[in-house]
Amino acid sequence: MLDASKAATCPVHAPADHPKLPPERVGVLIANLGTPDNYDYWSMRRYLNEFLSDRRVIDYAPWKWQPLLQLIILSKRPFSSGEAYKSIWNEDLGESPLMTITKAQTEALARTMKEQFGDQVMVDYCMRYGNPSTQSKVDAMVEAGCTRILFFPLYPHYAGATSATANDQFFRALMKQKWQPTARTVDPYFEHPLYIEALAQSVERAYGELENRPDILVCSYHGMPQRYLTEGDPYHCQCQKTTRLLKERLGWDDTEITTTFQSVFGPEEWLRPYTVEEVARLASEEGKKKIAVIAPAFSADCIETLEEINEEIKESFEEAGGQEFTYIPCLNDDPAHIEALSSVIRENLKGWLD
Repeated sequence: MLDASKAATCPVHAPADHPKLPPERVGVLIANLGTPDNYDYWSMRRYLNEFLSDRRVIDYAPWKWQPLLQLIILSKRPFSSGEAYKSIWNEDLGESPLMTITKAQTEALARTMKEQFGDQVMVDYCMRYGNPSTQSKVDAMVEAGCTRILFFPLYPHYAGATSATANDQFFRALMKQKWQPTARTVDPYFEHPLYIEALAQSVERAYGELENRPDILVCSYHGMPQRYLTEGDPYHCQCQKTTRLLKERLGWDDTEITTTFQSVFGPEEWLRPYTVEEVARLASEEGKKKIAVIAPAFSADCIETLEEINEEIKESFEEAGGQEFTYIPCLNDDPAHIEALSSVIRENLKGWLD
C-alpha cells in the first residue's frame, strides 16, 4: 500500500524557495474490474451505469443504447444485481469479496516488493468502476513521488472490455497530471509458467480433498460477443491456450478438461459453449455426474464466481441430473498466485529497478 512517510526535501542545489519534492519512487498500481459501494438500489445503479456506459463493454451507438439503459435496464437490474451481491457480501467489513481479496493481494504484493526493493516501490490498487478510482490512486502516487508507474490490470487474458478499458482509464488519469510520470502497462500473463503452475496446484489441491474424482474439469471463462472475436479481440484464443497449458501441466487428456464461457448478456451470439448450458448437457447427455468448475480468467472471486457459478451454474447442472458439483476458488491471495504476480511485476520493472 502507499507509504508517503518519507519527508519531502528541496532538490540539491535548488534555491531555498524551491518547492519541496518527495523522494522518487516507482509505483505499481494493480487494477481490478470494480465493485459497488453497497448492494442498495442507488449504489447498484451508480455502479451499473458506469460499467454499462463504457463503450469498451457495450459498443452500441449511445443514441440507441443509452435510452434503453437509463429507462429500462437501470430501473430493474439494480434490484436483481443487488440481491445477488447481498448473498455474497462481506458484512463484517461492509464490502464485496472482490474488494476484500484485492486488498489482501495488494498487501501481499507490497510485502514481496519491499523485501526486494525496500522503499523504492509503492504498491496500491484501484478499480476500473466504482471506488477507489484509478484517477484517485494515480493522483496519490504522483503526490507521493512516483515518477514511474507500472499499471497492472489483474486480467490474465487480454480483452477490450477488461484490460483495454482499464488501460484507457489509466491513460485518462495521466492526462490530468501537470508533471506526468513515465508509465508502463503489463501484458496479459495467460501463459506465464508460474500462473499455469498456480492454477494446476489449485486443481490438484481441490481434487486431493474430494472423496470422488470429478468426471471432468470445466474451465469457465467470462464470455464476450462472438462479434468481438471476429473483429480481432484475442481473448478467445488466449483462454483456449490457458486450458491447453493447464491440461499439459496436469498430464491429462482431452476428455478430462473443457473450455466454456459464462455471463451472457443481451441479444447477440456470445462465445460458445455457454457454461450454464454445457454443464447441463454434460450431465444429461454425456453422463458426467461429477464435475469441477474453475474460473481461470478471474484473479479474485467475485459476483461471477461466488454467485453465478456457485449458484446459477450449479443449479443448472443439478437440475439436469448432476450429482456432485465442486467449485475450485480463484487464485485470490494464494501464495503461488502472489509468487506468479510478483514475477510478472519484477519482469516489467526491468530497466527501472534491477
